[in-house]
Amino acid sequence: MLYPTIWRKQAPNIWDELFNVRNEANRVLGRSETQVGAGWCPDVDVREAKDELVLQAELPGLTADDVEVGVENGVLTISGEKKQQTEEGEEGTEYHLVERRYGRFERRFSLPRSVDPSNVKAEFSNGMLNVTLPKAEGAKARRIEIKTSAK
Repeated sequence: MLYPTIWRKQAPNIWDELFNVRNEANRVLGRSETQVGAGWCPDVDVREAKDELVLQAELPGLTADDVEVGVENGVLTISGEKKQQTEEGEEGTEYHLVERRYGRFERRFSLPRSVDPSNVKAEFSNGMLNVTLPKAEGAKARRIEIKTSAK
């Protein structure tokens, strides 16, 4: 995407520029501001087969009870919360490094018209969420016979 060039009298603030780049990347990836602030967002893969689209989301450390999947007005929403795990019986323990991310997340995906929203199914197993989005009957590819006319 191209943006108009804005001339400034002083050099641009690098933090403003990085913030703008991050916001644009999050917009393109379908990440909401609430999940960006939380600092955690599940990665997804989307693949297309003949009769369906399949979205796979990595949700390590979560269970099916921690996740919600819904379809409304042509938008698929996956949301939930990854709670920070604390060790019982270790009172007074200090963490020196925490790299795992926690918090609420929400991902939204605009569904193509070819998807039948009434038949969307979700399955959760071993930290992977699989959402199957079947194509509507009229949207499935089919071969069209070409007739010839004799002259």
